[in-house]
Amino acid sequence: MNRPSHGGYIVFQRLAGDDWRVVREVDRRPGLPARKSRAQAVRDVIGREPTDDETFAVLARSEWRNALDH
Repeated sequence: MNRPSHGGYIVFQRLAGDDWRVVREVDRRPGLPARKSRAQAVRDVIGREPTDDETFAVLARSEWRNALDH
């Protein structure tokens, strides 16, 4: 049986200035509002709460794919 997809996210971490790295792709957890879901995606990827000196960005997987289309 195929389960419906709840989408997913691409998690980025700021290294310095305008330098970012892709950390990992993660599935979206169902039942969470968007903002909480993005925060949970960061925790799922790094396995803990982010520290105050860490900066992450979370982009919807579909937006990442759209950005790659030329």
